[in-house]
Amino acid sequence: MPNETHSGGCQCGAIRFRVEGSLGDASVCHCRMCQKAFGNFYAPLVSVRDAKLTWTRGTPKKFRSSNFVERGFCTECGTPLTYEAPDGIALAIGAFDNPADITPKLQWGIEGKLPYVDTIGALPSHHTLADANAAPFLHDMVSYQHPDHDTAQWPEQHPKR
Repeated sequence: MPNETHSGGCQCGAIRFRVEGSLGDASVCHCRMCQKAFGNFYAPLVSVRDAKLTWTRGTPKKFRSSNFVERGFCTECGTPLTYEAPDGIALAIGAFDNPADITPKLQWGIEGKLPYVDTIGALPSHHTLADANAAPFLHDMVSYQHPDHDTAQWPEQHPKR
């Protein structure tokens, strides 16, 4: 839908963005370069090729990961944000305020796919607070992560520990 608006940003809130218009293809890339860029099993990305991308707070620093690609990230918290290639820009799905609204439809770079990725869903699953060793400190934890919505200013002042 052309009247769609999506927002998001990095973990600390130093960088925020808005996308006006329809998002393009959502995918995951398993190539080794994307694994390293995200520090993860794969990179979940969505194209913004036909939409308008606006940086509403800060701008990503760029790292040239190849002769054709730059990757944008937050210098304050390290959040991966962009994949920029000659055919357009893609944003990290996890950086959106509502990542559950963006479903990957295809996979790229499967030659680099880690052998256990397809079995992760079958692993035993537990709620975070089910870990008896972590529950005491998690109960009192205060998150300094930026909320999943735009704010007039950031960062908020946090009490010293």
